[in-house]
Amino acid sequence: MHYDVAMRHQQALDPSALTTIAATLHAIGAAITDCRNAGKDSDSDPAVILLARHLKKVCGGAPDDTALRQHCMTQIAEIRCHPVLRTLAYRGVAYDEAAKRTFHAEGRLAMRRLAEALGLEDGSYDIQSNKGGPAVSGEITLHGEHVWVRLSLEGLGQDNEIVFRSVRGRDDHCGDRNRAASISELLAPDRFADRLRRELRLAPPAHQPARLFA
Repeated sequence: MHYDVAMRHQQALDPSALTTIAATLHAIGAAITDCRNAGKDSDSDPAVILLARHLKKVCGGAPDDTALRQHCMTQIAEIRCHPVLRTLAYRGVAYDEAAKRTFHAEGRLAMRRLAEALGLEDGSYDIQSNKGGPAVSGEITLHGEHVWVRLSLEGLGQDNEIVFRSVRGRDDHCGDRNRAASISELLAPDRFADRLRRELRLAPPAHQPARLFA
């Protein structure tokens, strides 16, 4: 059943209560939802357009685009100097769904970088993410033909977030004895790959792989 309501039009005619970006975006989102429910095109709806224009007024006191872009670049540099994966590992992610989701996304990315540093070819390894229940961090694992690496915040504690061992194929879930490493080592994949080759007696890569990440 399609229906329409007057709320978005009333807000668009008097948006004085919408004084923040968050409040204005919420009003725009609600207006778009109303259009969808009413079977109307939100791109041409006068209330949606007026509310979107009001957002520009709300942002009017901010610095110009050049200053904002420079600030974004500064923030990117700071983030790269302080990887979020390390921060999340130290603060924990249990009972925080957003932090846990980021932890697993960044963990998978870190494992891909490690696989690249090890020279593992596509299709020769698996990366799996098991989030577990809300009270735990879950785990991210890299399982190759000769190496197995797991990232988890449970078990051995801070600075021992990584467990690794040698294996005999991807069906080997026991392998050799476990060894521990810190999250910081995983975030330096080239050095960590050297340690894995040395301690697990892994063969060096046949060729230097092309870099997938800057």
